[in-house]
Formats: sequence, structure tokens, C-alpha cells
Amino acid sequence: MTTTDGPHGDDTWAATIRRRTRLGRLLPLGDPEDGAWIAERAAVAVLREAASGPGTGSTPMPVLGELRVRSADPRPVSKGRVQPPPSALPPGPLRMEATMAAFSGPPLPAAAEALRTALLSAADRHLGLVVSGVDLRVTELMDAPPAPRVTAAVGADEVCPAQAEGEVAAVAAGVPGVATLTGVLGEAVHTTPGRVRIEFATERGHRALDVARAVRGAVADAVPNRPSVTVLVTAVVTATPTDP
Repeated sequence: MTTTDGPHGDDTWAATIRRRTRLGRLLPLGDPEDGAWIAERAAVAVLREAASGPGTGSTPMPVLGELRVRSADPRPVSKGRVQPPPSALPPGPLRMEATMAAFSGPPLPAAAEALRTALLSAADRHLGLVVSGVDLRVTELMDAPPAPRVTAAVGADEVCPAQAEGEVAAVAAGVPGVATLTGVLGEAVHTTPGRVRIEFATERGHRALDVARAVRGAVADAVPNRPSVTVLVTAVVTATPTDP
């Protein structure tokens, strides 16, 4: 069975599946009426950066291990006019689950609270995630801090920049904080009767939820009959990726 035409069809199909899988869960941003989601991979990268700080006072910051984000309330939420992206978590509060390696000496409750505070602050200030709590599990005690981790820059293949024509694409791309439109789930602008879904990467330094709200408002004003607009942030980048 073939999936696409051409000599590299299978490779292209496999690359698309890998990009979609790397997104992780699609997490709701803000409140249900905000109609915005962000890829778990993008959110976790921002949260990890915030958790790598020096700590507070005499309590060094623990080393963050695994980090997952899930719905705090598994009960279904009415979608209303907003159509979530495929396989997205429903709108509503979230809960973080993480492991941590702490340093021997400082009290573990204080170390855990420092990490919890950093994660909650970053989730709100940098992303706009509504998080009801953070569950932490200590998996290791260390005598000395490990070597600093080098955070690799986001590659263009991970961001998956996309070119899109039309007024909706132009309006969305022109909103401050939008680094580039992306095409991980398909077309950057997906339109059905009465609904528009837009996919893009945001620039680091811009709160993802604020950018998403601005894009939704700009697109709704630009399209006749003000359609329902859903946005998906697939990456948070430090610089605008090179166009394909």
C-alpha cells in the first residue's frame, strides 16, 4: 500500500507522522472561550527553562526530570462553537506530574515548593496555561549539582514552517508574537463552513495565550460573518524560522 505519490512518498508520510507525534498532547490555553491550544512539547520546553533557575535563598532548584501535563478534570466539557484540534485535550484546568532530583541537605519540602512555584509561574506568565496543581515525586538525591544542560535550538524541521495564501493567513502572520505559520497537522489555515483553524509558532518573550487571543480576534474581524476561530500553537521559538 502506498500513502503518497512520488519516489519519496513513504518518507514524507513517515516524517509527517513523526512531527505530529512529537507534538505530544494538545493542551488548552486559557479558558474554554479562548479557543486556543498549545502542543505539550512546546509548553514543556518553556517550563523546563523556567525550572532551571538558581532557586531561592539557600535552597537550590531541584533538577526537573520527566514532566507531563494532563486534564485535571476528566469529565467532558461542552465544546460550544469552538472546534478543538484533532485529539486535543478538552478545555479546562490542567495538572502537572513531574519527577525531580533534589540535593541532599536542604529540606525536601522547601526544594519541592521552589520547583512547584517556578512551574506554576511559568505556566501562567509565559504560556497562559490554567494549572490547578503540580504533583512532584523525588526520584534521586544528589550530593552536587550536575553539569549544566545545553538546550538545543529549535530546528526548522521541528517547527515545520508553512506558507499559506489568502487574507486569513496574512492577517494571522502579521499579529505581533507570531513567528511563523506552521503545518504540522496539515494546512496552516484549515477552513470549514463557519469555522477556521490556524496553526502557528510564537516568539519567545510573547505570552502564548495573549498571541492566540490576538490572532483569533484579528481573524474573526477579517472574515465575513465572524466565524468560530480555533488556534494551535505548535512551538515557541527564539527567532523566526527560515521559510521553506
